[in-house]
Amino acid sequence: MSDQATAFSLVGETALVTGATRGIGREAALALARAGANVAAGCRDRHAGEGLAAEIRALGVRAAAVSMDLTDFASIPAAVDAAEAALGPLSILVNNAGHSRPAPSLDVGIADFDAMFDLNVKGAFFAAQAVARRMVPRRHGTVINVASQAGLVALPGESVYCMTKAAMIHMTRCLAVEWAPHQIRVNAVAPTFTRTDSTRRWLDDPVFLDSLLARIPLGRVGEPRNVADPIVFLASQAAAMITGATLAIDGGWTAV
Repeated sequence: MSDQATAFSLVGETALVTGATRGIGREAALALARAGANVAAGCRDRHAGEGLAAEIRALGVRAAAVSMDLTDFASIPAAVDAAEAALGPLSILVNNAGHSRPAPSLDVGIADFDAMFDLNVKGAFFAAQAVARRMVPRRHGTVINVASQAGLVALPGESVYCMTKAAMIHMTRCLAVEWAPHQIRVNAVAPTFTRTDSTRRWLDDPVFLDSLLARIPLGRVGEPRNVADPIVFLASQAAAMITGATLAIDGGWTAV
């Protein structure tokens, strides 16, 4: 294996991906496995992740499905325990689980506000904390937060979601600085609209899609692999001097 290939290899690493059964999370889990990592697929229903775990094992690495609900904060350490019991010490966390409940800001209710912050921010923080507590004595690890372009720009009807992703981006900086002495790197990716089950209702609307593409200099929306491959890069030794960064995967939207 060439030095360059070695830098991008994740052989010997073990990853936990939250929200792993669909969309970006699923593709990230598969991409990490293709790079050589063993992968724990975190999902609310462990049985839903068994099929993904089987696909990952077919790539020649070890895999496990782990029951993990990031809104049940007390259960997060138990999920990390289960992942390490199945696969060994974790060295990569992909904080992918998240959701949006779009509404005009004048109509947002407390329940929807709390639900988005509980999963997108609070759950992500405590997942990172639980994994980092294991990484600190090992002095090795990396956390990749799946934020969003929505954390960098204002999107009408998505005020709370934008706030949660902005919070995740700043959380990335804070944790990167605090955990750097322990040799734990923390970075984020900020994708634009990406073709997943959760975005289909918008991207299948030709009027919405045309207005969206007019904002993206590259003239196309993202695919899950466009996010998964940069996650692999950030997890690898090719990114050994990168921490506290947010990589915009937005076709140039935020460059305009």
